[in-house]
Amino acid sequence: MDYFSTSLYGTIQGVTEFLPVSSSGHLALLPKLLGIPDPGMFFDLSMHLGTAMAVTVYYRDEILDILKAFFRLFKFEGTNYPNKFFALNMFISTLSTFIAVLLIKKFALSVGRTSLFIGINLIVFGALMYLSDRKKQDESISMVDSANYLKAFIIGISQAFAIFPGVSRSGITLTASRFMGMGRKKASDYSFLLSLPIIFGGFVFQLIEMNGNVIAFNYSEIIYGMLISFLVGIATIHFFLKTISKIGLLPFAIYRVFLAIFVFAYLM
Repeated sequence: MDYFSTSLYGTIQGVTEFLPVSSSGHLALLPKLLGIPDPGMFFDLSMHLGTAMAVTVYYRDEILDILKAFFRLFKFEGTNYPNKFFALNMFISTLSTFIAVLLIKKFALSVGRTSLFIGINLIVFGALMYLSDRKKQDESISMVDSANYLKAFIIGISQAFAIFPGVSRSGITLTASRFMGMGRKKASDYSFLLSLPIIFGGFVFQLIEMNGNVIAFNYSEIIYGMLISFLVGIATIHFFLKTISKIGLLPFAIYRVFLAIFVFAYLM
């Protein structure tokens, strides 16, 4: 790796993490385009860590309120309080994701990074995303105001499939949310906040699996890439939330199809 490649990784991660086009799919395809060895899961997770920090900064007030509500859950307070249901829904979604990831992780790592599999995922899950976005929005559906346990469980399970490059974590959670009638803006907010436990947790688990083994990376390059993904990520979040209600998900579904055609034509 060099600083040019690292900055390219960070930029693409910062843009694609929050657009429903699969950041992991783009990162998995980059080595083929750049003619370099695949830097692997640890490097990808490092870039994801940069965008997770972008979410943390952008939603810092909401995250603080959610954390306060989450810790109050363990006091078993019966009365309602701000963000109680949001914390419950987040907990159910996150737990569902972690369990599902443990079940499919081995298979995903063995076949998920092939060009053929990525291309198929781009098309299939792009089509599902488009179909979901045709469903009428119900602005009364919120993960904040009520305990939507079944919806939280379904969104959590769907998020686990983002371990396959080409699926898109934000794309699959938006798809599940939209199929259940949730509005685009509320679905996007929930999707972005839901990314934090998964990304931070995945990074920690990867460190544990390394078991002290030294990875042949220039860590200054990793930190540089994380900084790029952080800065680009904040700008992308702001842009996406400003435009998603107006443009919908169709442009991203079309982009996914063209990217898949490119993959089939040039990267197989």
